[in-house]
Amino acid sequence: MTETLAEDLLAAIGLVRRRLRRSAGRPLALSTLTGSQAELVRLVRRNPGISVAEAAAELGLVANTVSTLVGQLTERRMLLRAPDEADRRVARLTLTEPAREQVEAWRDRRAALVNEALDGLTADDRDALRAALPVLDKLAERLTPTEQNVKERV
Repeated sequence: MTETLAEDLLAAIGLVRRRLRRSAGRPLALSTLTGSQAELVRLVRRNPGISVAEAAAELGLVANTVSTLVGQLTERRMLLRAPDEADRRVARLTLTEPAREQVEAWRDRRAALVNEALDGLTADDRDALRAALPVLDKLAERLTPTEQNVKERV
């Protein structure tokens, strides 16, 4: 039964993501990026000033990989890397203004599409989705890779 639930959940989440991606497209700033680069850009947009180590932990990647991504995105003028005021060895990441504007406009398009779709659901369906959110958060937490798992994948 759990296997069926896992397959059904993955299928449903995948379908929602694919349909939203087709409807909203990608912002020009993200259209030529790899999946990992785009993920890092979205993470930095949500967490301006995040460090490379913090970004690596959040993305489940080793810091060296994130450093490479940061270098690529800095060259493309999408990310700014600045030393931390308290510890000059730590790099803090922010989006450039043009990248931030494009990514936020894309986020707004996606949110508007989801809001419109939610408006077409019944109140009971919206309540069921709202009730499922804490469970999805718990599931995501249980899927967060441990430091050991990250090292084993590399």
